[in-house]
Amino acid sequence: MNDSPEYLEKKRFFDSLITLYGRNVAVEVLRDDAVEIHKLHLSKSNRTDETIEEIMALAEMRGVEIKYHTKESLSRISKNSAQDQGVAIDVVSQNYRSASAIATDLPGSFRLLALDGINNPQNLGMIVRSAAASKIDGIVLPRRNSTKLSPLVMKASAGTLFKIPIYYCEDLSEILTLSDTAIITLSSHAKYDIHTLKIPNRSIFVLGNESEGVSDSVIRASTHSVSIPMHRGVESLNVAVTAGIVSFLP
Repeated sequence: MNDSPEYLEKKRFFDSLITLYGRNVAVEVLRDDAVEIHKLHLSKSNRTDETIEEIMALAEMRGVEIKYHTKESLSRISKNSAQDQGVAIDVVSQNYRSASAIATDLPGSFRLLALDGINNPQNLGMIVRSAAASKIDGIVLPRRNSTKLSPLVMKASAGTLFKIPIYYCEDLSEILTLSDTAIITLSSHAKYDIHTLKIPNRSIFVLGNESEGVSDSVIRASTHSVSIPMHRGVESLNVAVTAGIVSFLP
C-alpha cells in the first residue's frame, strides 16, 4: 500500500528538523528571523536567569511553542545531557534533506562534497563554511560514523549551517550509484593531480577521515582518485583545508 500524501508531507517536515541544544545557541537562533523554529524544549528543573528569561521572551515574541520536560526527557531530545543546559530547540531547515532527493533536486550538472568518517565537529563546521561560500551544490553527510550537527558545528560554520543543502544518508553507499555521476576520492597516494583533472559535469568529491582516509568500499566504487600536490615534505592537509581547496576548484 502506498503512503498517503499527508503522511509523506509530514515525514518530509520531520526529516527537515535539526535539534540543537544549549542556552547560547537557543538565543542565537531565536534572534535570527531567517531561521524557522518548530519548537523550544525546556527542562522543568531550569533555574530562571537572564538567559532563560531571554530565551522564553524571544520564543513568545516569535510565537514558538514551548514544551517543558523532566531533565531525563529533555536529555533524550537533546541526546547530550552533559551539555544541553536544560535547553533544546528544533530548527526547520529546508536545506536538510534525504540523499534520495539529490536526483530530483539536481537533475543537471552538480558538484557535491561527501564526507566519509569525519568525526570532528570543528572540521565539519569549517567544511560547511567553505562549501557555503563556494559554488558547491551541497554536502552529503552519513549518519553512521560521522559527527552530528551540533552547536559546535554551528559555531565553527560561522552562521552558514543553514545556507547550503546538507543531504543525509545512513552511509555513502546510497549515493555511490547515482547515474552518470563521477565519484572522486582524494588520496595522497593517487597518481593524478587534482588540478589537471577535467571535472565531469556531475561530480561528488569524497573527503575521508584524516587518520584513515577514504574507506575501502568507497575507493572501490570511485571513478577517479586524485591528490593535492604537496611541497617541502608536507604529507597531508587538514580535511577542512582540503574541502576549501576542492570547493573553489574552477
